[in-house]
Amino acid sequence: MACKQKHDISGKEALLKAIQKGLLGEKALEPVQQTPKELEDNISHLLRTNRCLVVIDNIKMELWHAIKHIFPDETESRILVTTTVTTVANACSNGYVYIIRSLSAKQSKDYLDKKLSVHGCSLEVEWGTPIVKKCDGHPLALVSVVEALQGCRVVTRDHCEAISENLGSQMEENWNGHFTKLQQVLMNDYSSLPDNSSRACLLYTSIFPNGRPFNTNSLTRRLSAEGYIKGDDKRSAQQVAYDRLDKLMDRNIIRPIDAHNNSKVKTCRTHGIMNQLMLYKSRSLNFISTSFNDKNRSDCRHLVIQNHRNGNSFGPATSGKAKQLRPRSLTVFGSAGEAVSELKSCELLRVLDLKECNDLNDQHLKDIYKLLHIKYLTLGSSVSRPLDGMKKLHCLETLDLRKRKIETLPLEVISLPHLAYLLGKFKLSKLSESNLKKFGSKKCNLKTVAGVVVDSDSGFPKLMVHMNQLRKVKIWCEPTGTDCDSQGSGDSILDSLSLAIQKFAKAGIDTPVRDLDTPVGDRGRLSLHFNNYSEGLLHGRDDPTFLGYLSSLKLQGRLRQFPQFVMSICGLEELCLSYTNLTGDDLLKGLCHLQRLVYLKLVEVHLADLYLEDGDLPRLQRLCLVVQKPIFPTIRQGALPKLTSVQLLCDGLEDLGGIEMELFKDLQEIALDSMVSQETIKFWEDEAKKHPRRPRVILLDKVVAPAEAMAPVKYVASRKVYNNWYADAPQRKLQRSCQVTPLREQSPPPRSQSDEAQVRNGLALLSCCEAPEAREAEGGRDAGLKPLHSSSVEQPNKTVPSIMPNGSKEV
Repeated sequence: MACKQKHDISGKEALLKAIQKGLLGEKALEPVQQTPKELEDNISHLLRTNRCLVVIDNIKMELWHAIKHIFPDETESRILVTTTVTTVANACSNGYVYIIRSLSAKQSKDYLDKKLSVHGCSLEVEWGTPIVKKCDGHPLALVSVVEALQGCRVVTRDHCEAISENLGSQMEENWNGHFTKLQQVLMNDYSSLPDNSSRACLLYTSIFPNGRPFNTNSLTRRLSAEGYIKGDDKRSAQQVAYDRLDKLMDRNIIRPIDAHNNSKVKTCRTHGIMNQLMLYKSRSLNFISTSFNDKNRSDCRHLVIQNHRNGNSFGPATSGKAKQLRPRSLTVFGSAGEAVSELKSCELLRVLDLKECNDLNDQHLKDIYKLLHIKYLTLGSSVSRPLDGMKKLHCLETLDLRKRKIETLPLEVISLPHLAYLLGKFKLSKLSESNLKKFGSKKCNLKTVAGVVVDSDSGFPKLMVHMNQLRKVKIWCEPTGTDCDSQGSGDSILDSLSLAIQKFAKAGIDTPVRDLDTPVGDRGRLSLHFNNYSEGLLHGRDDPTFLGYLSSLKLQGRLRQFPQFVMSICGLEELCLSYTNLTGDDLLKGLCHLQRLVYLKLVEVHLADLYLEDGDLPRLQRLCLVVQKPIFPTIRQGALPKLTSVQLLCDGLEDLGGIEMELFKDLQEIALDSMVSQETIKFWEDEAKKHPRRPRVILLDKVVAPAEAMAPVKYVASRKVYNNWYADAPQRKLQRSCQVTPLREQSPPPRSQSDEAQVRNGLALLSCCEAPEAREAEGGRDAGLKPLHSSSVEQPNKTVPSIMPNGSKEV
């Protein structure tokens, strides 16, 4: 049973009346005055004595907490709620949250073809591709575009190009009313944000082109550099900025893509249709300008250039006026053309992002060094000149050189007074005693150095001792053979580096209060690639009295035994060991000392000799195993009792690899290498369906730097299509990870135009909805729900919250 009419539910009492009316159906009597307590008792009785399906659409947190007690514990009824907010879904769930997915590119194109063919129109493949990309699988966007195209007598390439290129203005202006519903949904998401800083954060994301993911750390540093986000007494500006992003992701306005080891979101992107609306809104407010041809470019706040063409960049508005351009940020994707020569006219720039600019040359560096207000600077690989002039940029806070090759940085760059984040792969030459004393006498603000190559002539180890604010460091150790032979001299580079590392680790113990710029879990993060020189770094100073504090440790290189240094680290939550060649017994002996370990990653040829017994790693939640041969550890009953996520990354995996999923009662996510066969994916999905939690099966792509020997193995979100479904990467919360689920082969064809999207996943459910003719225009209906035969709803009174993409207000 379900309500046949849609109700405007604004409070608890109205919701209770709607549920009671839906349960009684035709037996409903004339309205009788009842107290809330009488309504609750009556609904509980009906649910206990009948088999009912209750669907509550778009539930709010406070409303759920007010009514959840009325649902009886022992009943054959089912309670299903929908929401667009992840935290609400988690609060309503019993551990299983079904994510309603967007349409794939093929499904979107098929929908366009079907709807337009009914009106005698045909859509060429190349014409529809830009529309599909801009709509990004949003059903209501596709419905609106189809209605707009159906108004054309003949659909031509020009019509399709006009809609795809001006989709934002089409939604905003909405001349013929085709985009009314879509505009209401998206603008409600924007206007309902709690404060101006959240709205500014959402507008700012339209700087990035449609479909291009952006790094959350980079975005938060940009927002902080431009002053959009301010810190408070307990949090830094960057922490506040991340909280704003987190709220946008919680509302499913921004999509998480990749996750860090600590489950925080690493990369994300704005939904395509929201990106188009925010870009148009930003341009109309002079918040963003996307071309030097814009007549208001001199007053815009942010300038974005993508694949600029030479010859038409400068109009009369800027000719002869060197100080007319006043943007606070300039971001270039692809070619900048002649526009890059206007850098000297942007004297107020605080953010300059040129890492994707492919025609920046060494001559332009002179103009960059004149931008004295720069706080955030990224450079790409097209510039090879040494960065000696960088010392003029006293306000610089973030310097990102990750696109450039290894280079030697001058000491003046390291010594910049406000520099906090230094990213790339660089060297630092040997220092004189006078330069070392000069550096030590000044306050160093560096918090992140990722990373530095330490060779025989490196002066970094002695500088690192004076970096008291340092919280994250990545080091590649490449000393000569002479250094390895002189471990006992005390003057070797390995001895200096070992002392610096121990001081870095001990800093966490000596500082009782966390730094404001250090989010919880990010205090003390060390990544060390010692390339078989561990004798002089870790084993040479095994001090049983040593204690340190790190939250994350990554070690890559051959070890002769599990280092005492690692076992002496307090509070270690994340550990990554790559190519250590340790035996299973050595590994287990060391791991059992790390009682607070939450994340463990092991990269080896195979892990056949590792046995995890009852009680081992009691707090571990996420396990990542990367092997060349599909031989995984043996895990006994009672080991890893809190495991929620397991990544088995081997392209040769064909079966379960000896992993028994039923041992992990809280398992919610399984990640596989995207290169495994379709049969393997199907096999794992079938096994996952037998698990009480029905863990999600996701695919990850392997990324290895080809020019780097023994390069670290990294995996990122896969966009591999499997049966018309995209396999997205794990996200901030495991409940938000998307399942790779094939379409049901026995699904019946759609029964009506309004049911089409609901039947996508194999079942059209009863719901609190409007009349059939209004359904398609209302929300676009992004995917149906899973069939209700899963284990999470077979038991009595199980709620199945569904996170719905913005715009879908119905099941």
